[in-house]
Amino acid sequence: MIAEVSCTHLDSFLEKIERRSLTAGIVGLGYVGLPLTRLFTSQGFRVLGFDIDAKKTEMLMAGESYIRHIPSSEVAEMRRDDRLLATTDFASICQADTLSICVPTPLDKFRQPDLTAIRETAEALTPHLRPGQLVILESTTYPGTTTEVVLPILRRSGLKLGEELFVGYSPEREDPANPHFTARTIPKVVGANDPTSRRALESFYKACFDQIVPVSSCEAAEMAKILENIYRCVNIALVNEMKLLCQRMGLNIWEIVDAAKTKPFGFQAFYPGPGLGGHCIPIDPYYLSWKAREFDFTTRFIELAGEVNTNMPYEVVTRVAEQLNTRGISTNSARLLILGLAYKKNVDDCRESPSIKILKLLAERGFDLRYFDPHVKGYRSHRYGALAGIELDELTDEALLQSDATLILTDHDAFDYERIVRLSPLVFDTRNATRNVAEHREKITLA
Repeated sequence: MIAEVSCTHLDSFLEKIERRSLTAGIVGLGYVGLPLTRLFTSQGFRVLGFDIDAKKTEMLMAGESYIRHIPSSEVAEMRRDDRLLATTDFASICQADTLSICVPTPLDKFRQPDLTAIRETAEALTPHLRPGQLVILESTTYPGTTTEVVLPILRRSGLKLGEELFVGYSPEREDPANPHFTARTIPKVVGANDPTSRRALESFYKACFDQIVPVSSCEAAEMAKILENIYRCVNIALVNEMKLLCQRMGLNIWEIVDAAKTKPFGFQAFYPGPGLGGHCIPIDPYYLSWKAREFDFTTRFIELAGEVNTNMPYEVVTRVAEQLNTRGISTNSARLLILGLAYKKNVDDCRESPSIKILKLLAERGFDLRYFDPHVKGYRSHRYGALAGIELDELTDEALLQSDATLILTDHDAFDYERIVRLSPLVFDTRNATRNVAEHREKITLA
C-alpha cells in the first residue's frame, strides 16, 4: 500500500512536469531566486514567488525589477498571463508543487554559520505543506544542513519523506553579469537521500537546465558547492599574497599572472583585489571549518586562505596611507574619492563587498571621503549601517579634480578610466582597471 501511495504522488508530480502544468514555488526572491524565477517561467512553468520583503513582491507584481542585470522588461514578460505571482503570504505555499529555498546564509559576528533564514523559512513552510511537493534547498551551506536542520523541521508536517514529501539539495551557481553563461546553461548539481526524492528532483531540473549533475546525497551536493568556492578562495588568497610580495619587490602582479596563464596546461589565472566579496566565497571557508570541528578536524590550509583574504582591505588602506604620507599628504586631512561599492564589476550587489570594509577603515583613519558607484545608490550596510563619507550622484570633473587621490575598488566598465587618470592628482588602482591608460601613468599606483 505504501508503494502505491508513493507511486501515485510521484507519478502525479512527473505528469505535471511533462504537461508543464507544474507550479514552481521560490522562497527568497533575491540574486538567486529571481534568476531562477526567470528560468522557470521561460521553460513554461508558472512561478509562485515568496519573500518577506513586501517591497520586492510589490515591484515584481508591477512588472518592475530591483536587480540591475535583470531588466524590468523581463519581469514584465514573466508577469504576462500571471506566469509569475509574488506574495508575502506563506499560506499560499500549498499551491506550489516545488519549493526552492533561496535565502541568505551569512556568518554571525563570531564568523560562525548563521542559519536563521533557513530555519525560519522551513518553519514557515511546514504548516502549509501537502502531499506531492518537492522541497529543494538552494542556499550555500555546510554538508549536513538539509538532513540535520531542514528535514527535522519539515517532518513536523506529518508527511512521510520519500513517500508524500520529496526533499533534495541543489546548490545555486549564479554568476551575475557573466555574458558567457545563463542559469540554464550552467550544469546543475542535484542530490537527494532517497530514491523517490532523487527522481522527482532530477526530473524537474532536467526540464529546466541543459545539464544536471546527479550526486549520491544531499551532503555530497552541499560539499561540492563548498569545494567550488573554497577552490576559488584558496587560489585568490595565493595571488593576493603574491601581490603583496610583488609590491615589495617592485613587480606588477597582473603582468606576471598574464604571463603565467599563457601556459596551455597546469595553470588557471586568478587575479588579486582589495578583498573578497559576494555571498559565497568570503563565507564558505568558515562554514566548512566550523563543520569540520565536529569531526575533530582542523582545516588549517582553508583557514589560512580566509585570513589572507580577510586582511586585504587592511593592506589596501595601509598602502594608500603610506603612499600619501610619502607625498606629504596627511590622512587626517586627505580628500579621497572612492570608485565602486559593488563586490564585482558591472553588478549592483554589495554583499560582503570589501569596498564597504575599506570605507569604514579609511573613515577611522580620518580621511575625508566621497564615493560613487554607477550601479549602487543609497546603499546601507547591514553590518556597519550608513556608509562613511558622502555619496555622489554623478562622477563630475570637479569631484576628481578636488580630491587628493582617487581609489578604484570596483572596475566597472561604465567608468572612463582615461578621464579618471587625467583629472585625478593621484590614482590608487586595486583592480588593474587602468591597464589600458597610456597617458599620465606616473599618477597611478597599483594598490
